[in-house]
Amino acid sequence: MEEIVNRVAKSPLVSIDLEEFLHKGEYALFDVKDTLFEGLILREKDFRSFLKENDWSIYQDKNVGLICTAEAIVPTWAYMLLVTKIKEFANVVTYGDEQAVEKTLIDQAIDKCMAEYDLSDKKVVIKGCGNVKNIEYAYAKITAKLFPIVSSLMYGEPCSTVPIFKRKK
Repeated sequence: MEEIVNRVAKSPLVSIDLEEFLHKGEYALFDVKDTLFEGLILREKDFRSFLKENDWSIYQDKNVGLICTAEAIVPTWAYMLLVTKIKEFANVVTYGDEQAVEKTLIDQAIDKCMAEYDLSDKKVVIKGCGNVKNIEYAYAKITAKLFPIVSSLMYGEPCSTVPIFKRKK
């Protein structure tokens, strides 16, 4: 009887599942409107007092988006100050809604992936199934990162791939 050989396991392909690198923490939004005087104006003294007194530990391991739902002009430095307080506890802090947070998490996952694997001149398969939100953003972003360094890039599963790119020798 012939021995069954797993050719996928023996292949030189590097299979990447972005979902494995995504942070699984909860999402939270911080709305600056709640810190505005009469819902319209950010007063620096009051804002700095709020920053000192607030319990920022509620953002422990969360993925936080900073927004302002009021029609107010919020100075850029206010968001900068918020990041310094929230980032002590949160995994991610970014400006924007949940979709902006998801994109930041995807960027973080791609950075982790690139740090874990040596992908120079490798044949790479990006796993095609999963629960990654903003999937088009994720695949466009990782393709842009991998394109200059890999010898070939494929989409799908190692046993059934769609060729995306192959570097000419």
